[in-house]
Amino acid sequence: MQLEADILENYILEKYPTVLEILLLDRTTEKNIFWATENYETLGPGYKFNDQILPELITGLNGNVIMPRVKKEKSMQQSRARDMAEVFTPSWICNAQNNLIDQAWFGKENVFNIEISNNKGIRDWVVNNEKIKFPVGKSWLDYVLEPRLEVSCGEAPYLTSRYDTTTGAPIKVENRIGLLDRKLRVISENIEKPVNWIENAQLAYKNIYGFEWQGDNLILAREALLYTYIDYYFAKFGTEPSLQSIQNIAYIISWNIWQMDGAKGVIPKSCGATVKIKEDLFGIKESKISFCEGCLNNDIKNHSGTKCKIKDWSKKDPKTGEFGQIEYFIKSFKS
Repeated sequence: MQLEADILENYILEKYPTVLEILLLDRTTEKNIFWATENYETLGPGYKFNDQILPELITGLNGNVIMPRVKKEKSMQQSRARDMAEVFTPSWICNAQNNLIDQAWFGKENVFNIEISNNKGIRDWVVNNEKIKFPVGKSWLDYVLEPRLEVSCGEAPYLTSRYDTTTGAPIKVENRIGLLDRKLRVISENIEKPVNWIENAQLAYKNIYGFEWQGDNLILAREALLYTYIDYYFAKFGTEPSLQSIQNIAYIISWNIWQMDGAKGVIPKSCGATVKIKEDLFGIKESKISFCEGCLNNDIKNHSGTKCKIKDWSKKDPKTGEFGQIEYFIKSFKS
């Protein structure tokens, strides 16, 4: 089991066939996610801003290209903080804010843990090891099905806390505090058979969402969610889940953790000017340039870029067995 912050793409490629390819897919464009950053351009062809992230670019001799923020060079950390406002949140803050969500849902405090600080002012938490009790009228399954979204998720520290994104320190399964971690803990406390555990874990993943601009962060977030699944299954049953099960979770993750400009609701940098050419009765051609109204007027509902799609897991076609799709832009910002 890998408990380090840095999940190696070479390891995924070797041990879990097709999983890395699934994690790299962008379901909106039906291509791979792209870098969406200039940080890697010095590495040569294939690493420019608009280039797709292909398996060969991050495996083999390139297996250390993508690393968590804490392992990146200080100069890159500083440039990303300056250019993209990329500042990651300590786990104790993620925990405190996630606790507020659960406090509202459960109607009481300290459901999963108690926040503490030592005499040096260092913040931490003490886990509630008792089986989670649910309020009248709500069940553990209701909790699993409750949708949760992390906006501009980076490496997704609010969803899963395999490691502290500010220090790189790994966090044991029993001490984790992410929104997905809490769902999986509840499942493990209430389900004993592996097949039923897997079914409910898939429901948990279908109700966890996150979007991110930069492609490398998106991969790290997706990998963290994938390994969270493996970690919790191993903690419950003492073995890893089947390859098919892991591939199924990777498929869900590739839909629910997606690449998007959160300020516009579209694929990053996909807005632009369009040129329309009209020809009059005398054959004289006139070109007209139209700029993105959303960008011009700061109107999130009128951007011309590619609107992102996610699965609507609540609707399934009885004939094809396929779930529906919905534009995230419409779902989130429809008045």
